[in-house]
Amino acid sequence: MRNRQNYLYIGVDLHKQHHTAVVINCWQEKLGEIKFNNKPSAFAKFLLEVDAYNTEGLTLAFGLEDVGGYGRALAKYLVDHGQIVKEVNPALSYAERKSQMTTHKSDSWDAECVARILVSKLDQLPDARPTDLLWTIQQLVTRRSALVKVQGGLKNQLHVQLNHHYPSYKKFYSQIDGKTALAFWKKYPSPSCLEGVSVEELTDFLRETSSNTCSTDKASTILSLVEEDGDTTKEHQEARNLLVRNIVQDIVCNKGLVKETESELKQLMKLLGYQLETMPGIDLVTASALVAEIGDVRRFSNANKLARFAGIAPVYFGSGGKGKIHKSKQGNRVLHGLFYNLAVQQVQVARESKKKRNSLFHAYYQSKLKEGKTKGQALVCIMRRLVNIIYGMMKNKTEYKAPKVEESTVV
Repeated sequence: MRNRQNYLYIGVDLHKQHHTAVVINCWQEKLGEIKFNNKPSAFAKFLLEVDAYNTEGLTLAFGLEDVGGYGRALAKYLVDHGQIVKEVNPALSYAERKSQMTTHKSDSWDAECVARILVSKLDQLPDARPTDLLWTIQQLVTRRSALVKVQGGLKNQLHVQLNHHYPSYKKFYSQIDGKTALAFWKKYPSPSCLEGVSVEELTDFLRETSSNTCSTDKASTILSLVEEDGDTTKEHQEARNLLVRNIVQDIVCNKGLVKETESELKQLMKLLGYQLETMPGIDLVTASALVAEIGDVRRFSNANKLARFAGIAPVYFGSGGKGKIHKSKQGNRVLHGLFYNLAVQQVQVARESKKKRNSLFHAYYQSKLKEGKTKGQALVCIMRRLVNIIYGMMKNKTEYKAPKVEESTVV
């Protein structure tokens, strides 16, 4: 336990353009306030101003809420200059602000609340560890998620347009945004563009765009379906044709951006040395998302703390000797969702072959159901086990090795 009187506490309220810092002592007496710009050139002057309040030669301790966003540059600068930097959960400073008799909000008061939390929880708060590699991976994961969301919107727009032009368009291709399908929509955005096109001509086009995987039957089927649909031409058809081509172009471009982002993610993930993809159900996207949310796994001293961080560990509510364990609704919900999806994949069984993806987890899942647990509760049990496995794999940089399970033991 550190002696609080040996430290000077600086809480910082972070913003895009500027920051506000408040300096207090161990008795929570405000000594001063500093406002400075959010740019590296202003950080050196900020440290000098803080030192002006340190007349007794105390150790400086800084508290920042957002060390991965607006406060990342400051956190990186302070850590590189040997300062103690703590990451303060915004929920703690919010509770401190609400605990006062008269509630108010300002940059100065927010910074002081962060400093107050720093005084009371200096030993409990996690150290800020801004790592460029992990931060870059987080940015790429966020970017990929945004691109995928845009891709979904573009596909919906294409569905709307094609539904007017080709009522039977879903029978043309299994995937509306496949390579051959997109090439077809771009060249023939509506049936009016197919007028006079023979089966042989359409076959040649499909073979070229599909690398010879499409045959004459596909061309005949498309032309037959178009004829069955009837005349769908409306006024200003050219404008709608242009709309389809624009949407297709956006989809192709967006796909290229996703591929480029994933390629960069793959290179950066190699630098970490993790082998998460050796586990069934984890691909590059899932592995990078886990790293983006967990960050530096060393900040969790054990798997139990990681489980609480992900909102997977149960929470006890009780009073007067009576209580009950409840499912946690707190924690990192994105990470919680990743573990949930991974748990679902572990118990999946192939529809036709009946082959289990992970026999060990499938057996464990069935045993929990026999104990009387619901499917949701059984999945939470699997999620908790997955936390232990992922934590061990990341901490020791080991690969996943599934234990051999006798088929007779698997239900």
